[in-house]
Amino acid sequence: MAEGEIRVKKVTVVGLGAGELAQLSIGTYQVLKKASPLFIRTEKHPVVEELKKEGMTYQSFDAEYEKHERFEEVYRSIVNILLAELDSQQEITYAVPGHPLVAEETVQLLLKEGKARNIQIDIQGGQSFLDPMFNALKIDPIDGCQIVDGTQLKRQQLQIRQHMIICQVYDAFIASEVKLTLMDLLPDDYEVKVATAVGTTMESIITCPLYELDRVTELNNLTAVYVPPVVKDQLLYRDFQKLREVIATLRGPEGCPWDQEQTHQSLKPFLLEEAYEVLEAIDEQDDDHLVEELGDVLLQVMLHAQIGEDDGWFTIDDVIYSVTEKMIRRHPHVFSNQTAKNSAEVIVNWEEIKKKEKNGKETESVLDGIPKSMPALMKAFEIQKKAAKVGFDWDDAAPMWMKLQEEISEFFSELKIKNEEKMKKEFGDILFVFINLARYYKINPEEALHMTNQKFSSRFQAIEEELAKQGLTFAEVTLEQMDEIWEKSKEKYQ
Repeated sequence: MAEGEIRVKKVTVVGLGAGELAQLSIGTYQVLKKASPLFIRTEKHPVVEELKKEGMTYQSFDAEYEKHERFEEVYRSIVNILLAELDSQQEITYAVPGHPLVAEETVQLLLKEGKARNIQIDIQGGQSFLDPMFNALKIDPIDGCQIVDGTQLKRQQLQIRQHMIICQVYDAFIASEVKLTLMDLLPDDYEVKVATAVGTTMESIITCPLYELDRVTELNNLTAVYVPPVVKDQLLYRDFQKLREVIATLRGPEGCPWDQEQTHQSLKPFLLEEAYEVLEAIDEQDDDHLVEELGDVLLQVMLHAQIGEDDGWFTIDDVIYSVTEKMIRRHPHVFSNQTAKNSAEVIVNWEEIKKKEKNGKETESVLDGIPKSMPALMKAFEIQKKAAKVGFDWDDAAPMWMKLQEEISEFFSELKIKNEEKMKKEFGDILFVFINLARYYKINPEEALHMTNQKFSSRFQAIEEELAKQGLTFAEVTLEQMDEIWEKSKEKYQ
């Protein structure tokens, strides 16, 4: 080495393979025998047990698992210790189970730190657990195979249509977490396989129902769980891709004539109807009904998206991208560095972001953005809200009540001369003032009228029920008799 030249620190990472000492390559064996110092992530491995008998010395990190609650903390601590060793050593050797680049988080952290600190990381391969796993299970990964970490399992990442191998299922606690995650996607009695020490003389494969996964006795650092791909259609009913396939089939050449005929325009009334049925389910506080009705709304979204795809304009992926991008962009207080202390600040930020989004476009009216097809009552409420944002609003209820009296007077003036067209306009003015009053008192007029409609329907149906009990029809009773039943029903339906 030339004078002044700086030697690069080095970590040699050795894979111990998935089996026993006899399966190690000569090169790997020699690296392990010559290593000084030698660090190993865990000594709970068949190769380590045999090398220990040959007098090999090493420092293991098994104690780190007891010091920390989360595996991420364990792996970070191991890497920190290794890096600290390089302060006094030019080169160290670190051994891990299997292949260093397969399901080994500490090696990934080392590679990242090595790049940042100019530390040379050499990988000395070892057989991963995958080849003996494929052999033991008799599966072909080309059919689709997902390999995931049992210590960091997330429901949204799982592909139940593929072979699934969940590694690092060390103990009953991890097995329990894996079980609960899988049970969100699969039946409790779905058969899985628990594979331990595959490719060795200690190989064990146990088949069990999912609900018994954490009760299997043979669980250690050489254990993985195999979940066979789902083949029954009914088990895929929770899968979004399955829903997409169903809608595409309905609209396809061999599908349903009614679905094939639908257009964006023809589906408009159904979307509105389904939205109102969702509101009804919410008012009923019936979760099962709400699930059904939300599904019907989702069906409308899927049909519109499929029509867009059939016409070559957009797909459901574009719809999902659009709403995801918008939510992230309009919530910088969640996904970026902006702050919002309360919901009022959130709304202010939201409006500011919307203004910036319109920058460079033609000047728009304050009232733009309200759907033309919105029901008149809701539309009046939205118009008034937008006008109020720029200060065009009363700050007291008294002038509103005076305005209401004025509009009622004008209505009666037109009523006297029977001017039906102007009567309609004046009556609309009365309703508009009532909506303004509702807004002032923080009452949603749509919800208020909806409650009254429900109350009236319940009381009127009480009249029907009472007449039916008495064997009477509406034609056989007077208004006074009906009103008497109505008054009694008020005690029940407030």
